[in-house]
Amino acid sequence: MPNVVNEIMKLLCYISEKKKMKAAIKHSMRGAMVTGIMAFVGGLVGGPPGIAVGGTVGGLLGAWMTSGQFKPVPQILMELPPAEQQKLVNEAKAIIWNLDWTDAIQLISLVMSNEAMQQKLLAMLTTYITKKLGAEICYGD
Repeated sequence: MPNVVNEIMKLLCYISEKKKMKAAIKHSMRGAMVTGIMAFVGGLVGGPPGIAVGGTVGGLLGAWMTSGQFKPVPQILMELPPAEQQKLVNEAKAIIWNLDWTDAIQLISLVMSNEAMQQKLLAMLTTYITKKLGAEICYGD
């Protein structure tokens, strides 16, 4: 059974890699709050020029705090604990149940030749990442 889990995880990683899916962890609100607080403090200390300086410093600090929050979805999937991978595999099995395959290469080939199945798997992945991980999906570079 672990083989099936690994092979379906390879399929999910392949699909998400082809679509260049990345997960954006939601920390932008924290960065915006830092910017606003710094602008407010700058305004209290230095008046109108202080607002500009505080906003700039806060913006840079907020950007630094939220940088590096984008991760490729295949990396996220492979870092999931085994129990979470199993849940994801069970959801994928419900979609690919009617396919007859023997290994990951054949499974990937069958799924990639079926656009409807690809879309169902992508929707399942998107739902999992947004609901369970609290992340936002981005496509492309």
